[in-house]
Amino acid sequence: MNQPSPSTKQAIHLLGKLDLIAEQWSPRVVAEMNDYQFKVVRLQGDFIWHAHAETDEAFMVLDGQLRLDFRDGSVTLGSGELYVVPRGVEHKPYAEAEVKLLLIEPRGVLNTGAEGGERTALNDLWI
Repeated sequence: MNQPSPSTKQAIHLLGKLDLIAEQWSPRVVAEMNDYQFKVVRLQGDFIWHAHAETDEAFMVLDGQLRLDFRDGSVTLGSGELYVVPRGVEHKPYAEAEVKLLLIEPRGVLNTGAEGGERTALNDLWI
């Protein structure tokens, strides 16, 4: 789906958008603000170690529990909690059970950073 028209005056129901996504680890854009995208994603299990050299990355848990691992520790987020990973910091998301998540990051940022691989999702996919 393409970006909604700027004249559309309708609230975005994030959990409703997540109900439209069947696959995991496949972020979908629900809104843009300036050069930033708001993406919803379902995930479960282990991701890969990666970093984003040029930008911070915000994780907001909408439902479930997410652990963000760092080389020197971790932080666990529950529903309604937000954490911003600073640019250049290597991290690895992990969810024992499925998590529904909102990501906020600049347009064009790859979910796997420079690491690439089979978990790299296509960018700019709207739902």
